Amino acid sequence: MHIILVYLKIAGSSVAIYLFIVIFIRLFGKKELAQLSVIDLVFILLISNAVQNAMVGSDSTLAGGLVAAASLFIANYFFKLILYKYPTFGKIVQGHAILLIYKGKLIDKNLIKAKITHSEVKEAVREHGVMDVGDVDLAVLEVDGNISILSNNFKHNTVKKRKGKKQTVSDNG
Repeated sequence: MHIILVYLKIAGSSVAIYLFIVIFIRLFGKKELAQLSVIDLVFILLISNAVQNAMVGSDSTLAGGLVAAASLFIANYFFKLILYKYPTFGKIVQGHAILLIYKGKLIDKNLIKAKITHSEVKEAVREHGVMDVGDVDLAVLEVDGNISILSNNFKHNTVKKRKGKKQTVSDNG
């Protein structure tokens, strides 16, 4: 009976840490998800190390680690299921897309809201094969942290996964 309580404590702690990290990532901005710098990578590594003991406590056994991992997988599955079934809740947790450029004009209030600098937007535009912000019809910071770019009179669409993620380019024209 004692061992079951230990594993239930590990499962509960793991789910609590999962929810905590989801909430704090949401509070500190989605731009961080797709645009990992060295500082962001170090931060993520340190966070994972910092919460490890909070999840498993003094139980460093294989079984304890497996219970923690299984709890995270199960929590993630149900969290995504809830996001899918309740779109309003999904918008609260994931936020919504933010328009950064419209018809060649940067939207400064949205850049401030997304905490993205002019130089970061210009870099993203160039990464999509467009030389000048003025040539961009639409640039959107997506909920996953990627920036989508439409150019050539809204006919050429590129979505580039940034820094460390696989690149996807689609042409809708």
